[in-house]
Amino acid sequence: MEQLAPKATIMDGQAMERAVVRIAHEIIEHNEGAANIALVGIIRRGETLARQLAQAIEKIEGSSPKIGSLDISFYRDDVTRNIAPVLHSTNIPFKIDDAHIVLVDDVLYTGRTVRSALNALMDYGRPRTVQLAVMVDRGHRELPIRADYVGKNVPSSHEEDVRVCVKPLDGHDAVEIWDVKKQEIAGGTR
Repeated sequence: MEQLAPKATIMDGQAMERAVVRIAHEIIEHNEGAANIALVGIIRRGETLARQLAQAIEKIEGSSPKIGSLDISFYRDDVTRNIAPVLHSTNIPFKIDDAHIVLVDDVLYTGRTVRSALNALMDYGRPRTVQLAVMVDRGHRELPIRADYVGKNVPSSHEEDVRVCVKPLDGHDAVEIWDVKKQEIAGGTR
């Protein structure tokens, strides 16, 4: 049986850390400081990346932005295809009304996850602005959505799976490209 392995690793842990610090600086510059922003990570990897961004912002600014997490399970347009979606709990321990929210996710691909996240977020209030930060933008948009802050643009084909790995969930930090066909043959997905 063939051992599944990534086709390529395009960012290692150090490259991801540099991208997080750069995005933190961009967020601070765009918002003229960190006093009025809140980070909301899309569960699961977006939540981890939001925590990393908050730590980087705190190192730069001396104070940490508010941070929350958002479960979009029942807002997805493919929820009816998924017989038993994995549910997590949303945790936004602050009012989002009139706040500058930075929505954080790992990979921006078709835009459908972000659309779902926007719908879910609006159920919690009406933010002044919503900005989007992603570690990877791989293109192939199906909806008119773009990221304000991007760690790395990764042009890829539909036959590839671009994965952001984070140490708390995956044991290591990396951005990897996997061959979808080999995964299907081996029956392995993440």
